[in-house]
Amino acid sequence: SHRFTQAMRNQPRMDSLDTPTAYQAGLVLLGAGSVLVLSSFSALGFTGTFLGDYFGILKEARVTTFPFNILDNPMYWGSTANYLGWAVMHASPAGLLLTGVVALVYTAATLYEEPFTAEIYRQKASQSRKSR
Repeated sequence: SHRFTQAMRNQPRMDSLDTPTAYQAGLVLLGAGSVLVLSSFSALGFTGTFLGDYFGILKEARVTTFPFNILDNPMYWGSTANYLGWAVMHASPAGLLLTGVVALVYTAATLYEEPFTAEIYRQKASQSRKSR
């Protein structure tokens, strides 16, 4: 995001990360994160991405295809990988710290969202079995 980039550019750089190898590692993280975020959006669709399940707009079943078959919450962790890659590419200690904050917030979100999602799809499956 723009503010994340501004925060990094207004802070000192970390010499040990200011290398071509670190920059390339950051690009790899950014690429992997983008694949996770974009494939998550593709699998979930618009309403699945933007909390449609909180308003009763559910998929037929919980999504278990790529990238959800390799990682829980791939959109969160892909986004975190994007921030981490960006921070490494900019050799930014501030960016690394902010990435840690993002990861903590996403972790806290999953503590609420995981049980909620499991329960709503359990209920939906139960209702589907009863209506047969």
